Amino acid sequence: MKLNHSLLLLAALSSAAIAAQQPQSAPAAAQPAPGTPEAEDRRLLKFFDEVYQANVASSPQMQTMQGKKTNYGKLNDYTEAHALRQRDRSLADLARMKAQFDYKKLSPAGQLNYRMFEKSVQRSARATDWRDYSFPISSNNSVLGSTPAFLVNQHRIDNLSDAQAYISRVREVERVMSEISADVRRRADRGLVPPALIFGPVREDARNVLRGAPFDGGADSTLLADFKTKLGKIDAPQAEKGRLISELSAALTGPFKRGYESIYAALDYIEPKAKGNNGVWKLPNGDKYYQSRLDFHTTTDLNADQIHQIGVKEVARIKGEMEKIKRRVGFKGTLQEFFTYIKTDPKFVYPNTEEGRQKYLKGSDDYIAQFMAVAPRYFHRLPKAKVESRAVEKWREATAPGAFYNPPAPDGSRPGLIYYNLADMSSKLIPLLEATAYHEGSPGHHFQAAMQQGLSTLPAFRRFGYYTAYGEGWGLYSERLGKELGLYQDPYSEFGMLALELWRAARLVLDTGIHSKRWSREQAIDYFKKNTLLSDIDIERETDRYILDPGQATAYKIGQLKIMELRDKARKALGTKFDIRDFHAVVLENGSIPLDILEEQVDAYIASKRI
Repeated sequence: MKLNHSLLLLAALSSAAIAAQQPQSAPAAAQPAPGTPEAEDRRLLKFFDEVYQANVASSPQMQTMQGKKTNYGKLNDYTEAHALRQRDRSLADLARMKAQFDYKKLSPAGQLNYRMFEKSVQRSARATDWRDYSFPISSNNSVLGSTPAFLVNQHRIDNLSDAQAYISRVREVERVMSEISADVRRRADRGLVPPALIFGPVREDARNVLRGAPFDGGADSTLLADFKTKLGKIDAPQAEKGRLISELSAALTGPFKRGYESIYAALDYIEPKAKGNNGVWKLPNGDKYYQSRLDFHTTTDLNADQIHQIGVKEVARIKGEMEKIKRRVGFKGTLQEFFTYIKTDPKFVYPNTEEGRQKYLKGSDDYIAQFMAVAPRYFHRLPKAKVESRAVEKWREATAPGAFYNPPAPDGSRPGLIYYNLADMSSKLIPLLEATAYHEGSPGHHFQAAMQQGLSTLPAFRRFGYYTAYGEGWGLYSERLGKELGLYQDPYSEFGMLALELWRAARLVLDTGIHSKRWSREQAIDYFKKNTLLSDIDIERETDRYILDPGQATAYKIGQLKIMELRDKARKALGTKFDIRDFHAVVLENGSIPLDILEEQVDAYIASKRI
């Protein structure tokens, strides 16, 4: 499952190599003596804050996501020129840091900040170099669905000014869609064309957004209904509210709709150029691009063949564990037959009704509450922010993943949100729900993201940074942690946990198979059906996700394996001195980091405990 983040970055160790396992505290008020490591650290932190604020200032949508109302009537710049300016500015910032700060004069914590800033800028610059290879309009995450989702879920209306800003953003959609349309046409002219599979779901997203009033005679469209609901909660004259509703309706049928029509025209232009549903090996320099994505997402130097073999080995291991549970529940057939039994027996799904959807969401919240009741046994600190389970909005069901998490607002105005795609309840197997709730909520993404935001001594760019292998590795690690706490009381839920782990192991095989070994979409689907518990609809959706987002799916298992390896290393080295709460503090309380830096932190923790 995916964790949605808009910024990328890192974390830090303490100068004594022991604070990694301690809760962060507020910085001292006293000013350190000039020229000392502490003074240089403060200077560096000020530099980081200036850089971060400049980056946030260039993104109106990020400002809103952080609870700010600056540039509240604007959307982001989606042009190629803007992306290149951002890259060049980051490289210039890196050059400024190297010119203004002497690495040797910093404390160990400051030195790590310095190293990680350098790594993050270089990583982002490499990603920008390959930016034309990604698909801004796809069935993985379409701007046609994500833009309305942003307005509904992020744009608050607390007064009339906020309502006017909402309308301004609706008008801005024409510019945004025109920029994206021009960009995808340019990429297509370079021979960088998305697979054929994207066009149907993307158009379906758009049709859903443009359904209802004021576009046609039906019930209120999604955005009009959202605006009316939010507007109805503020204290203002009815005449003024009516004027604003009319103004929004005009914006929707005018610039907003024209923006969507520009995307339709771009899709019509590039679709004839789409040739099949191949991996990126089909693109110019596709092999180099794929390795760059593996590097980016796993934060390792593993190549496609190595990752493929890790996946094959893990699939076999997990199937061995599943055989034991199959025998425990008394099933007599093969493991494949057991998969079929769980996927087809009605008792393993809720009804495909609104009542069934609400039961599923309540089940998610109940499992999270169950974990929180025992969490202090495994964690020194718990996140302050709440987390809620929600259904994906109807207009983006065609392109939304099966489940994903959005972090809370830093100011506490919005909880962490777990979204489930409940379009077809026959695909939402109940045995998978418990592990999914732990992955997306607590102790998974919600613990990691919410606690990271609260690390007040870290510079802002680190509190909101993200590395896929770290974040998704922690999410997958959290699923199995539930078993260690004795939470999977139902053997079918425990089997569901293994099924989700098997799915992530199979991803290593599938992702590399598609993009390096030139598997067809049909080959990938066939492997999926033979080696996972996923429903047919989820198998197709997931296969398409891997085709469209090369490398991302490999990060989950690679990250989990590294966290497990480091935990085993610490336990073996420390013996009776090992405390699982300390280990989890090392992992969580220094932010999102690459796996090699995580290993450094664990090594420092081990060394500190041996003193």
